[in-house]
Amino acid sequence: MVRATQWLAVPIDEEELDTFVSLNDTVSLEDVADIYLPMKRLLQLYYAAQQNLYHVTNIFLSNPAAKVPYVIGIAGSVAVGKSSTARILQALLARGPDRPRVDLVTTDGFLYPNAVLHERGIMHRKGFPESYDRRRLLQFMTDVKSGRPVLDVPVYSHLVYDIVPDEVQMIDRPDILIVEGLNVLQRGGSVSRHPHIFVSDFFDFSIYVDADEKLLQQWYVERFLRLYETAFRDPSSYFRRYADLSVDEAIATARRIWSNINGVNLKENIEPTRERADLILEKGERHRLEQIYLRKL
Repeated sequence: MVRATQWLAVPIDEEELDTFVSLNDTVSLEDVADIYLPMKRLLQLYYAAQQNLYHVTNIFLSNPAAKVPYVIGIAGSVAVGKSSTARILQALLARGPDRPRVDLVTTDGFLYPNAVLHERGIMHRKGFPESYDRRRLLQFMTDVKSGRPVLDVPVYSHLVYDIVPDEVQMIDRPDILIVEGLNVLQRGGSVSRHPHIFVSDFFDFSIYVDADEKLLQQWYVERFLRLYETAFRDPSSYFRRYADLSVDEAIATARRIWSNINGVNLKENIEPTRERADLILEKGERHRLEQIYLRKL
């Protein structure tokens, strides 16, 4: 991939960039200049075109419609860095010429609480499609695209590994909404009365963050070790029991979790959705973005 550094055009500095980048992920200012800024420009063009289409359609129908957000979906495996991508795009798009309001929602908030997962015997399947309240997620997406105001999204805590009771994120008709999650491009297993409606049907643009599975497993183990040295030692952490493992035991545990859970979910549910994305970001060693594929039609 040809790179052309444009440092003066980058609207964020290294200190701010660090706040967007997930644990054990790597994004440089060069990546922002050469990849994320062109992506931002592309999305701005698509967003403007959509707004024009809504405008002329409303004129034709003589029926002014409610404000409808432009929705961007971001999918990818555990440990691939999709959350970093989502936060960087959110920051860049919000600094567009019209200063649009850009909100970010992760589908973690639509996971069933642990109590429900235990009751259904699928705690070991957390992150798989059946572990999400898909009916609620579909209703949320329907409400977003209907222009409904003040929607609430449950909040998920990675520290306690569960939905936070009585805490919600409010979404009130943003100009752009980014929806990030493992399975957001999947088109199967709907539990609604309309089985042919999927979360991805509500996306105006979709991105898949990709990497070779060997790299994903390596990054997952590295992230697990970072958490083993930090967050797992918090007494309130769901994974506090792992803090007492030896380093070798921690590595073995991370590899086992990958082989039995994350790797299976990747192969069965996440990777098959790759080709449905409008844009694919392909990562290589050290999380470096190496290839970009854009669907033309």
